[in-house]
Amino acid sequence: MPTPAAPPRRYLVRTFGCQMNVHDSERLAGLFEAEGMVAAHGVEDADVVIFNTCCIRENADNRLYGNLGQLRALKQQRPGLQIAVGGCLAQKDRDKVMERAPWVDAVFGTHNVGHAATLLERARREGPVVEILEAAANAADEFPSALPVRRELPFAAWVTVQVGCDNKCAFCIVPSVRGREMSRPFSEVVAEVAQLAARGTVEVTLLGQNVNSYGRDLALKARASDDWRAHAYMTGEQWAAAGAPRARPLFADLLRAVAAVEGIERVRFTSPHPKDLRPETIEAMATEKAVCPHLHFPLQSGSDRVLSLMRRGYTAQRYLERLAAARAAVPDLAVTTDIIVGFPGEDEADFERTLEVAAEAEYDSAYTFIYSPRPGTEAAARTQEFVPPEVVADRFERLRLVVERSALRRHQARVGLTEEVLVEGPAKKGGPGVFSGRTRQNKLVHLDGGPLRAGMVVEAVVERAAPHFLKARLGRVISPPRHRELIPVMAN
Repeated sequence: MPTPAAPPRRYLVRTFGCQMNVHDSERLAGLFEAEGMVAAHGVEDADVVIFNTCCIRENADNRLYGNLGQLRALKQQRPGLQIAVGGCLAQKDRDKVMERAPWVDAVFGTHNVGHAATLLERARREGPVVEILEAAANAADEFPSALPVRRELPFAAWVTVQVGCDNKCAFCIVPSVRGREMSRPFSEVVAEVAQLAARGTVEVTLLGQNVNSYGRDLALKARASDDWRAHAYMTGEQWAAAGAPRARPLFADLLRAVAAVEGIERVRFTSPHPKDLRPETIEAMATEKAVCPHLHFPLQSGSDRVLSLMRRGYTAQRYLERLAAARAAVPDLAVTTDIIVGFPGEDEADFERTLEVAAEAEYDSAYTFIYSPRPGTEAAARTQEFVPPEVVADRFERLRLVVERSALRRHQARVGLTEEVLVEGPAKKGGPGVFSGRTRQNKLVHLDGGPLRAGMVVEAVVERAAPHFLKARLGRVISPPRHRELIPVMAN
């Protein structure tokens, strides 16, 4: 009688941080499933637990090591359990992860996410292993979309167009852990989006650390060659066909090309840098129907003095001018932002200016952060100028009130409007029959009137507004889901 096959090993990926990390986690899941593993329901039934980490703020460090501490006892009970740590914090801390948590089996960084399964297999044979690379060995290691991906949502997808960052913001550790800016070939991005559309994806989000500078490096490389027309695969036909083309970013060209892919109804992007928001990008947003009217536009501070200390490359006035240009060109544009409170040296006058700019900008929402020193950054060395915690806490609350006031006002203006909503699934709160989705402006909507299916596009009439979401009743269904669903079949 044949020996029953062993059940497949189960993996669990826990993600901290930005959308780039979320997409890297999709990539990790795809790699493990390509190895024959299946997703676990939780830590209790997992054979492999992977932490994909962020290091932008100090609380990310604390969360990771707290989670690792909780797994120590489980590892003692189940010696076969494997634990891996990857991502930005692993890139930064390197051997420190093993020093603080020696029960971890594998540590890998941002440049070798694709090696995770191999490293864990090595660890099973040889013991704990650390592999941190200073740069990716090839494009397959650098760009997540070049490897197997298990998409979190079948109707929406992240598409990496650029990694790394060439800016030198005084508070940011991203250039240290992600490296220099590197853009993915233009035609490769468009081809991936076309493949996604063929599978039923209707929304894509283009990802980059400084996404609107996409392609500048490709254009520089092509322009330095003898025949730039031969580089259309890298730069796109529009740039290559131009007479004596400039070494400019190609992001606006990419937006237009992705928006033209048949089946793609929504195109988003994150995160742009205000100094690189060019007129042609605003024009593409205004004229391409598929490009969503939502702009994430990080302010960080409204004080010119603090912006200079941060090395952001723009003034508050210049920021507001570009914001005004975008709003004038793109009807019904929603704008979100990032703001740091308590940057070293920020005084009350600086913070008052931030409140003024935030009020003038009238954001739809904002991600507000308390400054967190990251070792290795310029700002972290300015310890004598750190703002006292009680002062920061007071400023943080005052900023929250300003942001929520403008968010509520903008949301209340939408009451009575009919919104186009892409359904994401059952709402986390609200009980049975309540579903959640996003408008083209990326506003969260809670819908009464199911049952609905994820991936549907529906009309919804807004009945109530809150600072962080809209409440609406279901109207008509515009289109059913386009992606195929796998329905389990049980044999008798």
